Amino acid sequence: MTELSTPQIGPILQRQRKARDLTLQQLAALSGVSKSMLSQIERGEANPTFAVLWSLTRGLQIDFSVLLQASEPGAGTSAIEIIAPAHTPEIRSADGSCQLRILSPPSLAGTVEWYDVEIAGHGRLDSAAHAAGAVEHFTVLSGQLVIASGQSCYPVKTGETARYPVDVPHSISNERDEPARGLMVLLYRKTPQGKAGS
Repeated sequence: MTELSTPQIGPILQRQRKARDLTLQQLAALSGVSKSMLSQIERGEANPTFAVLWSLTRGLQIDFSVLLQASEPGAGTSAIEIIAPAHTPEIRSADGSCQLRILSPPSLAGTVEWYDVEIAGHGRLDSAAHAAGAVEHFTVLSGQLVIASGQSCYPVKTGETARYPVDVPHSISNERDEPARGLMVLLYRKTPQGKAGS
């Protein structure tokens, strides 16, 4: 479904693998991702899909957000942190019709996440169910998108915001010819201890 900037993912993947004293062959066996693909990702020669990244997080037993972390910010004195566009992680669908720019910091993954979403004409973003109680808020900034959650399905126009459960299979599709764009915020349900529900 998706892909991230390889130069950013490669070093992080290699660091996580070596920290666990795993060879490429061992990680391939744990994750189901081929040794050659792992090697290409680490060298920055292949763009990993979302499915591949998910398999790697399962094999390494790490949270998905770990693979999205860029280098640690320097110890500056400014209270304002600026993230350059080149350092903003991007996820793309396999067919290239959907692009998600991850605007939220990795430290909030699993709590609250927000994305700049662009879907090309007749593109569709399908998602499996998230954690129990999770809810998405999607504001259409341009164009029109059709949002489906469970058995419900509604068109959402420019300026409108849809709020819907995402602990069921859900999708966002663009049935028009022109691209559409929006801001998606994903909120996870909290346990009494303040941790994201699972």
